[in-house]
Amino acid sequence: MKKVTAFVGSARKRNTYKAVVQFMKNLQALGDVEVEIVTLSDYKLGFCRGCMVCFDKGEEFCPLKDDRDVLMEKIKASDGVVFATPNYSFGMSGIMKAFLDRFGFACHRPRYFGKVFTSIVTQGFTRGNEIVKYFNFTANVLGFNTVKGTCITALDPRTEKEQQKIDRALAELSKRFYARLTKPAYPVPSLFMLMGFRMSRTTVKQRSDPRSRDYRYYEEKGWLESDYFYPTRLGGLKKAAGRLFDRMAPTILKMFA
Repeated sequence: MKKVTAFVGSARKRNTYKAVVQFMKNLQALGDVEVEIVTLSDYKLGFCRGCMVCFDKGEEFCPLKDDRDVLMEKIKASDGVVFATPNYSFGMSGIMKAFLDRFGFACHRPRYFGKVFTSIVTQGFTRGNEIVKYFNFTANVLGFNTVKGTCITALDPRTEKEQQKIDRALAELSKRFYARLTKPAYPVPSLFMLMGFRMSRTTVKQRSDPRSRDYRYYEEKGWLESDYFYPTRLGGLKKAAGRLFDRMAPTILKMFA
């Protein structure tokens, strides 16, 4: 059985919550899936202060004493994860952004390899697709196997035609998500993913103090010398590309310094 947990960035159990419920029911109709819906407003989440302690020393030294670790344990215990938010002021809800800001250290030290991610955004007007793109990018950085999310656009009350369109979008997303859940958890990385790993590793090697938490994390994982974040078989082309990325990384990093 697969476990899928959805994190909802709205206190109101209306359009966003209902879309998640529908998505989860679709998943359960496709196979043996255990689901949990987490409403973020039911948990205590502080606002990141930008003190950098989690980067330098470790997340356990964060001065904020909230429910971050409770929520992250839920992700750790899941095979699939969904982030869902309404579009507020042309962006994600405040509590969803506060939640993501608590992942700052995990963007430096990715950890969700083998887990599947997608997102659901609801809105009445526009720019929701930009939120989906943000979620996709962040999920990739965190290590998830990312399934492109969906944006639902409709004003209340919804017409029958609008509801049918929403039903189709959620059904299609459920099928893509479930299909990824049933595939191997650790796919062979694309060239883009491989480049991201090599650039990240070079950054850690060149710019991190060996005593820093980032450097020690990479060292503990064996990433300072490995081909990728997890054991995988790279073909000759990708092995050559990896070596090229290693040589190019210092120059590219100087360009963005």
